[in-house]
Amino acid sequence: MYIIKNALRCIGRAKGRNVLIGIIALVIAVSACIGLSIRQASESARKSALDGMSITATISYDRASAMGDMAGGRPGMGGGGFMGGSFDPSQFGDIMGKGSSLTLEEYQKYAQAESVQDFYYTLTAYFNGSDSFLPVSDETTDDSEDSDGTLDGSLDGEESNRPSRPNGMGGMMGGAFSSGDFSVIGYSSDSSMTAFINGNASIVDGSMFEEGTSELVCVISEELAMYNGLSVGDTVIITNPNLDTEAYTLTVSGIYTSNENNDFSMSMFGASQDPANRIYMSADALQAVLDLSEENSTTTTDDYGIETETKIEGTLSATYSFADVESYEKFEEEARALGLDESYTVSSSDISAFESSLAPLNTLGTMAGWFLLVILIIGGIILVVLNIFNVRERKYEVGVLTAMGMKKWKVAAQFMCEILVVTMLAVIIGAGIGAVSAVPVTNALLEGQAQSQSNQQSQMEQNFGRPGDFGGGFPGGNMPSDMPSDIPDMGGGKNPALDMFGGAADYITEVDSAMNLTVVFQMIGVGLLLTLIASAASVLFIMRYDPLKILANRD
Repeated sequence: MYIIKNALRCIGRAKGRNVLIGIIALVIAVSACIGLSIRQASESARKSALDGMSITATISYDRASAMGDMAGGRPGMGGGGFMGGSFDPSQFGDIMGKGSSLTLEEYQKYAQAESVQDFYYTLTAYFNGSDSFLPVSDETTDDSEDSDGTLDGSLDGEESNRPSRPNGMGGMMGGAFSSGDFSVIGYSSDSSMTAFINGNASIVDGSMFEEGTSELVCVISEELAMYNGLSVGDTVIITNPNLDTEAYTLTVSGIYTSNENNDFSMSMFGASQDPANRIYMSADALQAVLDLSEENSTTTTDDYGIETETKIEGTLSATYSFADVESYEKFEEEARALGLDESYTVSSSDISAFESSLAPLNTLGTMAGWFLLVILIIGGIILVVLNIFNVRERKYEVGVLTAMGMKKWKVAAQFMCEILVVTMLAVIIGAGIGAVSAVPVTNALLEGQAQSQSNQQSQMEQNFGRPGDFGGGFPGGNMPSDMPSDIPDMGGGKNPALDMFGGAADYITEVDSAMNLTVVFQMIGVGLLLTLIASAASVLFIMRYDPLKILANRD
């Protein structure tokens, strides 16, 4: 108790010196509080967002890994890589042909993993229309003969001379943008129709087809219905793009509108990529059409000996949903145990987009960590120097106390107690100042960081002389807010628009809170650390002092 009382009296006697130490500790405390708050804000934002986030994942073929295996190493690397010249082009077709070749049965097998909360899939195919059913377009077409549409997909034996429509970029990216007038998307369940679940699309007339139905019923967009003068209960005829005489008749059960279709259009890649030309139906019904098309398929050989089939190809895309991130992280291991080959990877666009959105905050957190380290080092050095002078000035006091029989460690403890009181008082005041200023400072720095990344994107565009995807952004750096969320997957669970233009990052530029109990405890730790650093030198000096020499040499 004497040590504490004497320490408090000594603090009062040397006000100037202790005020100086307190100011330095206060500056360090405020800086540390803001730095720790920024780091904590990053962790809190990540945790809170992930807790309320719906995690979905897809299984896709790892083409880069497959190419590396063909070359005996990673592309461009040593040990038989591509640059080593050992790549065998003859293997390319066989191995790459396996890409996205998982069957529905395989997808369903991996859905049996304990971590999977839900499983659904979409089936996408491309069809042409008929003279009575045309895609939404601003182009005019000539009169042409009707195609005979039947429910069983039978052929009428007569080729249609309907003029061909522009195919846009048809065949681009391995058939991702296939020729055709309409994208027909089959959904396995209601849960797979995310646009209708999140409110971006809704039925305005009629009703949605029954989940899992095999009836040839569909829903069409409001624009498509208006363009063709259709209403609920009408029938539409779609045809095989590879064989106009193969036709199918669908009944319109509902008409939908989509908020995402207002301003954005993919029609520059062909009519089938225009959001207005999407037709939704049950995956089972679409599969029945594809099976019938395969039964009616014929093979032709052109003048170059290349064989082509007339059947309509469908693209399967499966999605797994998880209750939380931990379940998602367990899924790949469980899928491997169920037989998933190493040539396939598990990925989540939700996690990727989320990580991208945290980029400015993570960068700011890293900078705050380095800033905090620099402040602690510089502040610690200053405090050590001040305490060295403090001990030297009070050398006689140390000699008297030790000569009177007081243990050296008790004298050192008194000096440490003085520093602790001053430092903790400064930390408390600094924590209060930091708590008030942490959120506005963090948001100001976040805004500057996001603006810096935006400016960097703009500068790249200027350097290249055109907009583009520089680092995972949509052309121009941002994806339009009305980008359709239900664009059909084109194999491996990838969205064609995202594959084409890269992912978009909706950066987090504002936090609501940064100070919490974790930061408070960390600030206490900072105060104790400053005390130990500042008193370390004084303790060493005190333990080395000889009280008799100090008293004998006093002038």
